[in-house]
Amino acid sequence: MAAPLVSGAMTSTTAVSPEQRRSPVGTLTVIPWVSEPTPEDPGTPMLMVYSLGDGPEGPEAAVASLRATLEQLGLSAGERLTDLGKDSRIPVTLLVEAQQAVLTLPFMKVQCPVPPEWQAAAHTKEQVYLIFALRPWPEAVPGQEVPAERLRAFVSDEGLLEGAAHCLAPVMRVRT
Repeated sequence: MAAPLVSGAMTSTTAVSPEQRRSPVGTLTVIPWVSEPTPEDPGTPMLMVYSLGDGPEGPEAAVASLRATLEQLGLSAGERLTDLGKDSRIPVTLLVEAQQAVLTLPFMKVQCPVPPEWQAAAHTKEQVYLIFALRPWPEAVPGQEVPAERLRAFVSDEGLLEGAAHCLAPVMRVRT
């Protein structure tokens, strides 16, 4: 599987909640980015969920716990892409509005600021490419900017995408 392209914009991470540190998974974090747009295509909006690996039992336990949690939901690591718009048995919602993405799963809920180009791409495509990286990324801490080069290096590192769970999540909007 080819690594997703990362736009030149810097983005920041958002932590799920401080309570996650007591979980074997540790702190779960999300980071948004959008692939390079073209004149015909606004790019693909992506949202990656990953652990800092700071759980009480260490990074290896974080990987095992996150893998087990995803498998309980019906998601598996590997190259299979699950379309959550067609597989309604997996309870995932993604609300995108006011430059915020709100991702809700049975084991987490997070509100993440997103850049305008990410939101525009999400609304145009009506879905977001969601990646659950099993490999911890302790260097990308919540609230700090992540340069595109660092994100690109992490995402394209050997085995990261092959060992992640991949989904297409439909985008919900506030109805007025």
